[in-house]
Amino acid sequence: QVQLVESGGGSVQAGVSLRLSCEVSGDIVSSGRMGWFRQAPGQEREGVAAFASFGETRYADSVKGRFTASMDNAKNTLYLQRNNLKPDDTGMYYCAARRLSYGYPSLGDIDYSYWGQGTQVTVSS
Repeated sequence: QVQLVESGGGSVQAGVSLRLSCEVSGDIVSSGRMGWFRQAPGQEREGVAAFASFGETRYADSVKGRFTASMDNAKNTLYLQRNNLKPDDTGMYYCAARRLSYGYPSLGDIDYSYWGQGTQVTVSS
């Protein structure tokens, strides 16, 4: 069973930077099975960033150029560096893992089987 624990959320002013972390049980961080998602109040969950097994990272258009997803294999930890935060970035942020490793990144939450409990981010203007 894969366990995921997010941290790093909080309430911030627009324009600042914030990094989220996701600790993952087991040695799967480098396998291209991981992704970051968020869910704003009253909206559906959307994919933010996703990894593939050969190193490609895919980003949602709404965060390209502002968010950077990375991983530390030695620590089994994912990161999501978010710069120039906007009020629209408010929401619950989740990391997730797919059941198997794939050669393509997916921003679709239906492709993910394991989810963390989420960490809340609130950005005020």
